[in-house]
Amino acid sequence: MMKKRITVIDGQGGKMGAALIARITELGADADVYAVGTNAAATAAMAKGAAGAATGEGAVKYAARRSNVIVGPVGIVIADSLLGEITPEMAAAVGQSDAVKILIPVNRCGAKIVGAKSLSFGDTIEEAAREAIKALENKEN
Repeated sequence: MMKKRITVIDGQGGKMGAALIARITELGADADVYAVGTNAAATAAMAKGAAGAATGEGAVKYAARRSNVIVGPVGIVIADSLLGEITPEMAAAVGQSDAVKILIPVNRCGAKIVGAKSLSFGDTIEEAAREAIKALENKEN
């Protein structure tokens, strides 16, 4: 049986993605944690601590087909978000993936999630990391 896979997708400078990978790993997820950046800078920031890292649209599509859980800012499912880094194809691949999606409300993605709690960056990372592990444990594959 293949080891389960959590994929963290991020863009811009990859700060959120790097923090997510570090925390998911610290919590001892029973999965390989992969980093997918929408640009080279984001990928480089997230690569440390990841089981593997890749960049761009092809990497997002590949990861979306093979992941059990995908974690990232809400913009990863919105075409042209993250200052245009998310292509329509990337958004569709993530949205159509069978993976559980843990989406983090980030106002700079051009979307406001009504009812979402306003948390500090650290608390947001902690909650998302714990939700990713919980989703992995609850998802039957």
